[in-house]
Amino acid sequence: MEKTPLAMRTHISIFGNTNAGKSTLFNMLIGQDMAIVSEKAGTTTDPVTKAMELIPYGPIALTDTAGLGDSSDIGGKRMAKTEKILEQTDFAIYAAAADDFDENSYNNMKKQFEKKHIEHLLVFTKSDLTDGGLRQRYPAAVFVSVNNSDSIESLRTALMERLSKITPQDTTMIGKLLEKGSNVVMVVPIDSEAPKGRLILPQVQFLRDCLDHGMKTIVVRDTELRETLNEQKKIDLVVTDSQAFGYVAEILPESIPLTSFSMMMASMKGDLVKLINGADAVSRLRDGSRILMAEACTHNSSHEDIGRVKIPKLLQKFTGKRLEFDYYVHQDFPDNLSEYDLVIHCGGCMINARSMNNRIEFCEENGVPVTNYGVILALVNGILQRSAEIFRKNK
Repeated sequence: MEKTPLAMRTHISIFGNTNAGKSTLFNMLIGQDMAIVSEKAGTTTDPVTKAMELIPYGPIALTDTAGLGDSSDIGGKRMAKTEKILEQTDFAIYAAAADDFDENSYNNMKKQFEKKHIEHLLVFTKSDLTDGGLRQRYPAAVFVSVNNSDSIESLRTALMERLSKITPQDTTMIGKLLEKGSNVVMVVPIDSEAPKGRLILPQVQFLRDCLDHGMKTIVVRDTELRETLNEQKKIDLVVTDSQAFGYVAEILPESIPLTSFSMMMASMKGDLVKLINGADAVSRLRDGSRILMAEACTHNSSHEDIGRVKIPKLLQKFTGKRLEFDYYVHQDFPDNLSEYDLVIHCGGCMINARSMNNRIEFCEENGVPVTNYGVILALVNGILQRSAEIFRKNK
């Protein structure tokens, strides 16, 4: 579980007013002094995230956020980062000081949780100072103190009880699509964008998923696919890197299902049907249409970069239009989409399902179609219907 990627962990975030004891609570839960603790308000400026195991629940990512109601000069920027964390939160802890409880702030944050469909647990810190009748008013809350080690164990127990009631996200790409014993071929092109000495995360996760579900998997380069097809009597699915779609589709018989790692990842993280439908907007693009390219990770780009070079070139050639592209990376995502005609998202291997679905929902609310890299590459190569067929059959 120590190697579980952050994007595959349950994201738990701690919110609350400045000086409510959030960082102390964070340190107590992880068992380390990772977050700076101070009596001075506004000590936490940037969110701090720690991957950990909440035994016996499993792998989680715990985040300490900047205090709400920060009136300092950079308070607005801190609050913006805290709101970004809300977008990826699966479960929230609201920390409130028992000796200085701001009920209005808590009620306002509760509305935010409800709007985002996020379950939360109210935790009163500094409970050894006073509780002011809070135990009677909030019987479901947990009360903790740095001077009472048993109280943090009570918090862990309550946290696990609440988490066990949350429906876990479906973390399989292939488990519901093929039966145990199926034969899968992974086509992995090796070019300048391929990391030296290793596979990229979607490929690694897909391979592990096949192993977990008892599927026999062959990994080949695109240059070895033809030979592999001649050698193998039975192939149930071929999955390729999106940018090799055209070449693979040309030599792969129509009888063998074909899709991409990007589409596999999208089907696990978000609503693939909505992403496929979003590609319809490509036919409506005009000269000067503006497209937002959203990348969930930061990386160095090259002349073969799929999001910054290849897709823009292919899309302009496919449409015959002069298009404009803006790029947002990692947690950055514009609050205003009114100037965009289309959003094209990466596969999302570095963000969790909550983040991806929130982004899809945000695009819908703003009336802007959204799709992803794999869907667009399938579209421009004329094989979108074929590459989506395996998902439609198992819907």
